[in-house]
Amino acid sequence: MNIKELEATIKKLAVKGKGILAADESAATITKRLAAVNTESTEETRRAYRDLLVTTPNINHYIAGVILHEETLFQKTLDGTPFPEKLKALDILPGIKVDKGLIILPNTADEQVTQGLDGLSEKLAEYKAKGACFAKWRAVYAISANTPSMLAIKTNAEGLARYAAACQANGIVPIVEPEILIDSDHTIERCAEVSERVLHAVFNALFRHKVQLEYIVLKPSMVINGKKCSAKATTEQVALATLTILRRTVPAAVPTINFLSGGQTPEEATANLNAMNAMSPQLPWNLSYSYARALQEYPMKIWHGDKNNIQAAQQAFLERAKLNSLAAVGKYTNSMEKEVSLA
Repeated sequence: MNIKELEATIKKLAVKGKGILAADESAATITKRLAAVNTESTEETRRAYRDLLVTTPNINHYIAGVILHEETLFQKTLDGTPFPEKLKALDILPGIKVDKGLIILPNTADEQVTQGLDGLSEKLAEYKAKGACFAKWRAVYAISANTPSMLAIKTNAEGLARYAAACQANGIVPIVEPEILIDSDHTIERCAEVSERVLHAVFNALFRHKVQLEYIVLKPSMVINGKKCSAKATTEQVALATLTILRRTVPAAVPTINFLSGGQTPEEATANLNAMNAMSPQLPWNLSYSYARALQEYPMKIWHGDKNNIQAAQQAFLERAKLNSLAAVGKYTNSMEKEVSLA
């Protein structure tokens, strides 16, 4: 384990006021999102869109790292520079999504577990040689009356811990991402109960596998009601519930917690992050963001595959990143939101 490499990476990722862009959508996911804006998904259009994001002027003021898909890690930007080199030249760290997606966990109610541990160490060495400094592995947990089961919770925790240990052994900082899905009708109280169980299991597994918590990024869900729940939690309720569960479960050794947006609107994700930082400015961890859609939704709609719209799309992306940067230090207000023209 190269501690100096890990220290250098986490120091950059945990800078107060900066976040991580998740631009690691699978081909299937980004194809769906591009189709929604009437843009064909090809290797070239995906490259052009991600080039738009990483070449946005001044984006390095608000973004410390970018999680790339494997396809992008091996691609070049439109000016012929490999994506990892372009990012490093901008003082932004390149990362890589390393899990291989979800499969059904046998003997559960169709709950899912993440695959990709076989051959992971060899892949990490390859990704590192291409410039990746950190990695991401996502586990998901669906809430219902009987789920997530303890089998799913423990199996996913074990996978996250084995992945994190392999990353650190290769000098790569792991993003540990246990995502509580918000597609159901669960209340915020039920989400808090599940979140506490999941995070306890994750940190117990990390301890068993001797993962050094000083060199990880935790990327959890916020504690929030499901989309189909009739009782919608307020921003203050989300902030209080999330901070309560984090205090109960996350050791102070963890340097930074970068939330996923998880289906929230861009405005909700920003406001909820801000409320946490404003409510409790003295926390043992940095609280920041690692958003995909909450940063990209507006720029993708503005761009919709037309190079004439690049500048406007980049401006929308920069504005969204700036607002989240302010939220990461508790200085965002709703009045800062500007209407983005999607014409």
